[in-house]
Amino acid sequence: MRSTEEFQYLIVLVSIVLGLGITQLLTGVGRLVQARARVALYWPTLVWVAVLLLIHVQSWWAMFDMRAHRDWTFGKFLVVLLTPTTLFLMSALVLPDVAEATGDGERLDLRAHYHAQARWFFAAGALVIVSSLLRPIAMDGRFPLDLDRGIQLVFLGLCVVSATTRREAFHRFFAVAGAVLFGAYVLLLFTRLR
Repeated sequence: MRSTEEFQYLIVLVSIVLGLGITQLLTGVGRLVQARARVALYWPTLVWVAVLLLIHVQSWWAMFDMRAHRDWTFGKFLVVLLTPTTLFLMSALVLPDVAEATGDGERLDLRAHYHAQARWFFAAGALVIVSSLLRPIAMDGRFPLDLDRGIQLVFLGLCVVSATTRREAFHRFFAVAGAVLFGAYVLLLFTRLR
């Protein structure tokens, strides 16, 4: 099998998992809109939903760079698949199950949900970044020290702090800083297919 055929075969599962994550996010937003009268919004949650949508799309976009890779192994593929898998987990954690949470006409507090899930959400975020950092090691046996890895290491540090602190001010800061930093990351490194 030629490397492009291998890539086309393998990217199908990656695309499905990324698509499931996007579906999870969009369904959650739709259900929030439907239940809006019973939902107490929390803007950091909404920022992370938007950032996660962008991360899903950027991850799929960046996977194109692997199209010429030869010598695929099951282990390499698992490392690649870890990113969309943990992104899906983040998508499942960022918004509550609105139907279950408001089933008895109760008010849904997105702030309470955010802080109840923050440790797991940001731990999964750290795992997304670790999987991305492991990819060049698994695929090419090297760890390039470049802008891409530098920004990922900054995000990793911020995710670790977010997973371990309950400080409201830090979580609000990281929501804004994370959105700006990720937007800059995409503009600097991913505006064109490589």
